[in-house]
Amino acid sequence: MLTFLNHLISGISLGSVYAIIALGYTMVYGIAKMLNFAHGDVIMVGAYVCFFMVSSFGLHPIIGILLAMVVCTLLGIVIERLAYKPLRQAPSLAVLITAIGMSYFLQNAAQLLWTSNYKMFPAFFTFGGKNGVSFFDGRLNLSWTTIVTILACLVIMVVLTLFTDKTKLGKAMRACSEDKGAAQLMGINVNTTISVTFAIGSALAAVAGVLLCSAYPTLMPTTGSMPGIKAFTAAVFGGIGSIPGALLGGILLGIIEIFAKAYISTQVSDAIVFAVLIIVLLVKPTGLLGKQIREKV
Repeated sequence: MLTFLNHLISGISLGSVYAIIALGYTMVYGIAKMLNFAHGDVIMVGAYVCFFMVSSFGLHPIIGILLAMVVCTLLGIVIERLAYKPLRQAPSLAVLITAIGMSYFLQNAAQLLWTSNYKMFPAFFTFGGKNGVSFFDGRLNLSWTTIVTILACLVIMVVLTLFTDKTKLGKAMRACSEDKGAAQLMGINVNTTISVTFAIGSALAAVAGVLLCSAYPTLMPTTGSMPGIKAFTAAVFGGIGSIPGALLGGILLGIIEIFAKAYISTQVSDAIVFAVLIIVLLVKPTGLLGKQIREKV
């Protein structure tokens, strides 16, 4: 039973990271109707920035995380302005190809800047000289990284939900999600709203990158590729465009992956994750919490 709980907690922790990353996908798609496949590589950039701020300049990890968020926020805005804004009215295939190209550009730029050699990410979350807490004579273990990751995910979800529901900018984002043309007629600056959406998603990607590398401490230019794909899967799983859907999809995906590794095989765990997604979409094409949208012809 305790082994099961250990795996469950690990799954929730991993799923929390996927959920934070999935927010970037779901917000951008919900508002701009674009799939930003370079989002996974923004995770990698954030992790590298934090790594060098702490290891090379000796800054406190909190300051390193904040600087990583600032850098990724600016990077997200630049990517949107240079790569996606000119394609606002272009076919979806052109946007998709551009997103994949931007992803490879960021990976190769990271290799030129930081080489392709992996780096060991430092353990940020240690309190009182301990890496975590134990229960039941050490049979149930909770690392501080796991605790911080789950709490960070919950706080981010609550703050983001309040932001979209209560603030003027959040309401503008919801209006653009419903109908960009009507929102523009009501005086909302659609371009600014989309840029803010990219900025928020990229800042959250920096947080997710640090949390991911704290749990799995190997950092390299391709670090964000597979987590990015899985987080996109989580967003689709939960219902892309839905913030609660990103949370639900991320948590479920993390639990499925950890249990597949523990009880079936580490080699086929990824295949099981994507197979579950296919089954869910066959039954409910809009995802678990997604809504069917009728398009006017």
